[in-house]
Amino acid sequence: MDITSPDKIEQMIEQQHRALERLRGEIGKVIVGQQEVVEQMLVCLLARGHVLLEGVPGLGKTLLVKTLADASSLLFKRVQFTPDLMPGDILGSEILEEDHSTGKRFFKFQPGPIFTNILLADEINRTPPKTQAALLESMQEYSVTVAGETMALPQPYFVLATQNPIEQAGTYPLPEAQLDRFLLNIHIDYPQEQEEVAILRATTGAAGAKPEPCLDAEQLQAMQNLVREVSVSDSLYQYVAQLVRATRSHNREDSLAQWIKWGAGPRAGQALILAAKARAFLHRRLAVTRADLQALLLPVLRHRILLSFHAQADGIDIEQVLQELLRIVPEPGRD
Repeated sequence: MDITSPDKIEQMIEQQHRALERLRGEIGKVIVGQQEVVEQMLVCLLARGHVLLEGVPGLGKTLLVKTLADASSLLFKRVQFTPDLMPGDILGSEILEEDHSTGKRFFKFQPGPIFTNILLADEINRTPPKTQAALLESMQEYSVTVAGETMALPQPYFVLATQNPIEQAGTYPLPEAQLDRFLLNIHIDYPQEQEEVAILRATTGAAGAKPEPCLDAEQLQAMQNLVREVSVSDSLYQYVAQLVRATRSHNREDSLAQWIKWGAGPRAGQALILAAKARAFLHRRLAVTRADLQALLLPVLRHRILLSFHAQADGIDIEQVLQELLRIVPEPGRD
């Protein structure tokens, strides 16, 4: 169905927003605080993107993903990535079977855990690149190829990968090509004091409330289609293009040229627009604003920019680089 009327879009957004609020409430039964993290995860879900979750052990990365799955009726699979994990353990493989009535042998494909709606790739950087690469086709084309046969994955399809940013012994850093497949790179930080008190109270007493499924695949796909209908002005398209291009302009004599070794590609601009559309949808708006773009700039670009040795030597981090990016690139409508 081609939705062109803003009135129709607004009416459908209102209907779907109630379901999203209930989903937030169900997640909130288990997850204390972390409102911004939950919002960014929902942004990714609505934009048909994938999430890379980073945080030190014990901050609830795996629990957050499992709670999202429990609060929906979507298929959920978890893969614990280890050094001995093989691509076939994720994709599936052909097994030899025998028809007992005829004695004829044949190969039958046994689907792996990748055939699901929500895939948790836990500690993705603990497995070698060969196995990491098994996810590339699925994240970009929503299909997998085994033994020369390409098979479509269930829809919707959503990969949430976790990794620990401080313990690097025995890990295999994700290659740039795979990092670029993640729409957002979300960092989970330590909770506030009162939130930590609430966590202690909730997790050391009697069993707490469990989330109830309140979102199905059909409803989620309807929301994802609506997100695509959220409008973006020409000036904001231009703004996004300028932001992304400024990360790879090395012919200037400014701080960005010194701090950035490798800038973001066109997929970064696509990710920023789609994520901003999803954020506007979450906030019941029919159009993207400058604030949507700026709020998502860090999770969209933090894993798509490679800092130079000069920046590292000066103690400049990616957040400071992006603040400088916002300062250098003129905002639409402002001189």
